[in-house]
Amino acid sequence: MSPATPPIATRTGLVPWLALLALCSAYLQGAFCKWLDVDAAVAEMQHFGLAPAWLFAGVVIAFEIVCSLAVLTGRRRWLGAFALAAFTLAANVLANAWWHVPAGAERDMTMNGFFEHLGLAGAFVYVGWLDVCRRRDGR
Repeated sequence: MSPATPPIATRTGLVPWLALLALCSAYLQGAFCKWLDVDAAVAEMQHFGLAPAWLFAGVVIAFEIVCSLAVLTGRRRWLGAFALAAFTLAANVLANAWWHVPAGAERDMTMNGFFEHLGLAGAFVYVGWLDVCRRRDGR
């Protein structure tokens, strides 16, 4: 292999796919854990005041799996990515409202989580945007 030839993982698209898998990993893991422990999933929805909790739990499980598969397979990747970005932003405001936490270590950790999730949402917007541009350009 000459220095100008990229490694096999790059030529086959393995590296970008693994990056997309890493991006979706929290959603796949979350859906899997909710599926295995539905009572905990329902309790989580109740904790955030979502009712009926059982319905929200089921919808979130299906949503996280379907959108992650869209991103990973490339079938309507833009839609899955934009949907996960919107979901992440909404859940982030609900779960990481650091502006309501008194100053101190807990506020700092909550704020850190908020901005990490903001970055995650931004990554999904970027993935969706790249897919829209690729489709527009006919690639």
